Amino acid sequence: MPSKTSSMTAKLIVVILWLAIVIPGGQELYAHRHYEEPVVLGPGVTEVKKLSDYAPSLKGAVNDCNIYVMDSGEPGGVMLLLGGTHPEEPAGVLSAVTMIENAKPTTGKLLVATRANRSASTVTRPGDAYPQYYTINTEFGSRKFRMGDRWANPLDSWPDPEVYIHYPSKQLLAYMDIRNLNRTWPGRLNGSVAEQACAAFIELIKQENVDVFIDLHEAELEYSVISTIVAHQNASEVAAMASMTLSSDFKMGMEYSPKTLHGLSHREVGDFTNAMPFEIEVPEPFLDRVRGKTDEALLLEGKDEFVMKAGEAGLLYEKIDEKGWPIDERVGRTNSTIAMILEIYNMLYPEREISMTDLPLRDDVVANGVGRYLLDPLAAPADRVATE
Repeated sequence: MPSKTSSMTAKLIVVILWLAIVIPGGQELYAHRHYEEPVVLGPGVTEVKKLSDYAPSLKGAVNDCNIYVMDSGEPGGVMLLLGGTHPEEPAGVLSAVTMIENAKPTTGKLLVATRANRSASTVTRPGDAYPQYYTINTEFGSRKFRMGDRWANPLDSWPDPEVYIHYPSKQLLAYMDIRNLNRTWPGRLNGSVAEQACAAFIELIKQENVDVFIDLHEAELEYSVISTIVAHQNASEVAAMASMTLSSDFKMGMEYSPKTLHGLSHREVGDFTNAMPFEIEVPEPFLDRVRGKTDEALLLEGKDEFVMKAGEAGLLYEKIDEKGWPIDERVGRTNSTIAMILEIYNMLYPEREISMTDLPLRDDVVANGVGRYLLDPLAAPADRVATE
């Protein structure tokens, strides 16, 4: 029989070993959740608002994200651009940041969010070995960004229901989609964390009289909705013409938003506001289930031999070769698609023109790297740097 002293010693050792594992892991999770990601206010930014400025009940909440206002001062239309609906899709975040830090509006107003579902950017997917951060090399060093997840942080939105009943359609969706910002539109201010954010964005769209709404995404190559613009029927003419025009440079298809699949931004923003909604999807091999090592290199370079094998077997909806899908290509295509949507929109609706200069487009981003278009937060005046 072990003595009482030896039993206590064994228990103490187990506790110490448990703490040795839990404390460092907890510190990393805490640091990631509270990491302040800088965004430099470029020459076009005239004001930084909060989402709660349009829905006061959101004030101080985790999804009370920054809204970067870029007002030309010239009469025209209004565009709302969302990056970070799904924070594990970095091209959308970086595209929004390159717009904030480079573009200069010349007609109308641009409104940009880089972390539309900020809660989802404070958690990754440890069970899938997601990296917590990614860094982009620049001329002044590097810029560090939070990697996130598809769904809001369970620390902010818990517990999940057995089934998510979408509001107001009552359509049944997967339980975790109650935390998915692209399944909870049009939302409600007394709902879940994601529903509250969607409802606040709907308020923003109505109060700012937004004409063009663009939600930025990436997709796995196993998914059929890829390299495409998804558009509500009220935006289909613009999307179709943009798709056809872009096809001379790179593949960018066009799909209609399904009328009976609810909760998606391109469906509900069109149904509940006067804005024309678009969703842009570019390829991200990191999201494919058949991928190999899941690390920052795959996230940024988009190279994976297992995804290539799937392509050789005809299992993918987008091509991939040894060049992969680097982040420069994905950000560049996203930016060029935004620019083309606005060009076609302006041609069809000149009375509500929205225009800008200096948004880096695909050829330049691919040639120079996306880091070339990120500004140095340490070199900028303190009042020209915001944090996410």
